[in-house]
Amino acid sequence: MMSNDVMRSLRYILNVNDQKLVDIIALAGGAVSLADMQKMLLSDEHVNYLKCSDQVMAQFLDGLIYFRRGKDESKPPMPFELPVTNNLVLKKLRVAFELKEDDMLAILKSTQYEIGRSELSALMRKKDHPNYRPCGDQILRYFLKGLQLKVRP
Repeated sequence: MMSNDVMRSLRYILNVNDQKLVDIIALAGGAVSLADMQKMLLSDEHVNYLKCSDQVMAQFLDGLIYFRRGKDESKPPMPFELPVTNNLVLKKLRVAFELKEDDMLAILKSTQYEIGRSELSALMRKKDHPNYRPCGDQILRYFLKGLQLKVRP
């Protein structure tokens, strides 16, 4: 799924403005101008559309964790994982929104998308694990839709 789509969805879920998204990225040590952020949130067909890079998306996801849970100054900053995959987005959202496995299954079930525990577990594994499964765009879309229903009904 495109990073711009994920960012647009999360902006709506969190009910924040464009400047707050810039501030969230800054929490993770990133720097994006407000003008660039507004271009990233435009539709794909718009003339001024700007594609969100993996670096910006990684900073946004880490910043989202700090925004939602707070930043522990005693720990060193997390290294950015690149490229940003759907699996990574799912993992970071799980941490940011403090979701357990049952919560994630309930979120997906609320959108009429059934997934088993073993399938969800396979999505959360590292890429080199034998039971790893790549997360498809459809699963991430349903998860974002369900998260929206949970956080902002």
